[in-house]
Amino acid sequence: MTYLPADMYQHQLPEAYFEASEEELARRIQQAKAELGQRVVVLGHHYQRDEIIRWADFTGDSYKLSKLANSRPEAEFIVFCGVHFMAETADILSDPPRAVILPDLSAGCSMADMAEIQQVEDAWTLLTARYGPEIVPITYINSAASLKAFVGQHGGLVCTSSNAASALAWALERGKRVLFFPDQHLGRNTGVKLGIPLTKMANYNQYRGELLGDDAALADPTLILWQGHCSVHQKFTPAQVERVRAEMPGVKVIVHPECSHDVVRLADIAGSTELISKTIAEAPAGSQWAVGTEINLVSRLARQYTDKTVVSLSGANVCPCSTMYRISPQHLCWVLENLVAGQVVNQVRVDNETRHWAKVALDRMLSVPANV
Repeated sequence: MTYLPADMYQHQLPEAYFEASEEELARRIQQAKAELGQRVVVLGHHYQRDEIIRWADFTGDSYKLSKLANSRPEAEFIVFCGVHFMAETADILSDPPRAVILPDLSAGCSMADMAEIQQVEDAWTLLTARYGPEIVPITYINSAASLKAFVGQHGGLVCTSSNAASALAWALERGKRVLFFPDQHLGRNTGVKLGIPLTKMANYNQYRGELLGDDAALADPTLILWQGHCSVHQKFTPAQVERVRAEMPGVKVIVHPECSHDVVRLADIAGSTELISKTIAEAPAGSQWAVGTEINLVSRLARQYTDKTVVSLSGANVCPCSTMYRISPQHLCWVLENLVAGQVVNQVRVDNETRHWAKVALDRMLSVPANV
């Protein structure tokens, strides 16, 4: 097997892949998967489009797929249909290391890009100087491997939206304060869920390198929130909740905790994509659901559970994750056919030192239960 050099930039696919029809691509993907057999496992995040999900051996959210990364030990190759930080996580958790492949290396995450290692190190220096060493760092899984390694080295852990409450409780058993990054909204919503008042939460602006908040919060914060966010979930608003309740009497509103606190406060339920999927699957026939998360999952749930009404909370203003959408049938076909030909393209690799400390943080994540 030949491993071709990879970098962070997606190489141009041969034009023939874009000239192929949907039917031809499907036939070729199926054939490549059949030829590779147990040597390959394909993981698909819930936000992938249906043309990709149909080929996934396992589907789920970041937490579930992280746990499934080693579920097929006979597989030499993990093709991760998600975004870059997910492929990094799979590479870190692969034991023994296997080739983790991201079909399009340009599939990133705008939230993950809102926290860089130098910014985190600068914040840590400022915060420990101001408040002392009793701070435990938590990074959301939507972050680079270097940030996961940072929290591993500093006694913290990684969390996902499925286990954020358990992770935050774990951290507060070990320290007086928590630095939570990069998503302020998941941190704030989780803190409120655990009974931490908003007056005990401060914000850290990574671009100006300063703490923000009222005097009480700055004097003795329990939770220090990085000012990052998900561009998709910030499109959901309180006005949309009010509108859908007026238009659909009796509707249940269920949203992802990356939404703003004002939206989560008005919703009936907030939780991970696994919780959203499970809740709607188990809901009674005839029930109505307005869902505040990425449109591919919402549309899939609507088609799957036709005995219920499932709509996007945003109405006609659909909220796709543009970076997830970069994973296309053309890219999936390309990486699989290269594997059949004996070439590994788009391998995502984490260096050994980063891998070690990031795995410490991820193992801690996997040791605390999911709250879904």
